Amino acid sequence: MSYYTGIDIGSTASKVVVLSGSGIEDRFVLPTGWSSKETAREIARRLEAGGHPVGKNMKIVATGYGRVAVDYADKTVTEITCHGRGGWHLLGRDCTIIDIGGQDTKVITVEQGMPTSFLMNDKCSAGTGKFLEIMANRLGVDLAELFTLAEAGTPLAISSMCTVFAESEVISHIGAGERREDIAAGVVDSVVSKVAGLCARHTMAGELLLTGGLCDSAYLVDRLSEKLRRPIHTHPLGRYAGALGAALTARDKSR
Repeated sequence: MSYYTGIDIGSTASKVVVLSGSGIEDRFVLPTGWSSKETAREIARRLEAGGHPVGKNMKIVATGYGRVAVDYADKTVTEITCHGRGGWHLLGRDCTIIDIGGQDTKVITVEQGMPTSFLMNDKCSAGTGKFLEIMANRLGVDLAELFTLAEAGTPLAISSMCTVFAESEVISHIGAGERREDIAAGVVDSVVSKVAGLCARHTMAGELLLTGGLCDSAYLVDRLSEKLRRPIHTHPLGRYAGALGAALTARDKSR
């Protein structure tokens, strides 16, 4: 049996999807850590342990921030192409994908399975998952707890476009004795506002699909829907969209 594997090495997490003729055979996610090369080696070990060793029966496409580190991949493909293909496959129709990653946020319009236009944020991480992780750490909670706190709070203003300055604003709120729930709500609202601003600069076609590691947060999805005044779809495999798109590309290249 032939297998088609997509490896998406992101700045924060790495996702892997293994396809066969009957569908998804395996999938897993692990932290990227400090070295993409070491992560690539760990992925190869995990694949072998799961009964899918890298070899002649497997075609591999790598994507993401650390794709060049996967030296056993048959091909590397851009994140835009893979996220677009994977997201379209999950939703099953033309759409605009909003992918909130660790270091960047992408808005990708996909028609008939292929990206037709896209827009990415600038180099600052203020509108990304990394920003939320930094602020959650400052508040002494994990991401899930941050969203729980935010849901019970009233957003405080966090207006800076820079992560460093925004963290200073959070520290000021803490020093002023503001409620942790209100600070958490302000942090999430800051990210949502920046993502919504990026979307406003892009011509969005079709329905909206949120992918990436934050697509499991119902609170964030609801807040972003309110900002955009449009419903946003999610999918249980949303965080695997890039890896799935890479696996589909490996399958198509093999054919």
